[in-house]
Amino acid sequence: MLNDTDRRRIAEAVTAAEAHSAGEIVTIVTPQSDPYRDMALAWSAFVAFLALAVLDLAPGFYLGLVDRMLGLWAHEWTPQEVLGLALTVATAKFAGMVLLTMWRPLRLFLTPPPVKAARVHARALTCFRVGAESRTTGHTGVLIYLSMAEHRAEIIADEAIASKVSPEVWGEAMHALLTEVRAGRMGDGMVAAVGLVGKVIAEHFPRAEDDSNELPDRLIEV
Repeated sequence: MLNDTDRRRIAEAVTAAEAHSAGEIVTIVTPQSDPYRDMALAWSAFVAFLALAVLDLAPGFYLGLVDRMLGLWAHEWTPQEVLGLALTVATAKFAGMVLLTMWRPLRLFLTPPPVKAARVHARALTCFRVGAESRTTGHTGVLIYLSMAEHRAEIIADEAIASKVSPEVWGEAMHALLTEVRAGRMGDGMVAAVGLVGKVIAEHFPRAEDDSNELPDRLIEV
């Protein structure tokens, strides 16, 4: 996790990067981009249907197993009883999986990587639109967004920068950031990413004499 020293170092890195360019860098860190509750429900429904499918494939075995568990002898199952058993099994499996996925690490583990990538990107876009997009005179805002639980990051540039810098150019900054994050050095990763982003912006948008600081340099935690 980030401490006060990391927060200060990140703010200082933003100030230093902006001293040589007309760009405005916004840094945002969030513990997690999405609760993924829909994934918990999807997995619970899948497990419930899987239990019903297994019951359908071998009904004799499972009905006999229930007979032995309940101490029944030569019991003739009626269609209503079979349907009742199926409903009970499906409900129990669904409820059990819901309870299991209440544990956040498991829910995150069961979420497919493409879903996590899409949710992180969507949250980063929302933060960019609120905190950086069109909020500078020259449309030169850049967001560096880190979602810690997913170990994913996004770099999104405002209109003027995006027109001159392709998304691939941010690859080195992304690599530096995520390498440090995976090693547990989030502060170092953010500082490195800010420095590399600053260099790219300075190449295309050098700082003018009358340039002013339009966006906060401090790290934003949401």
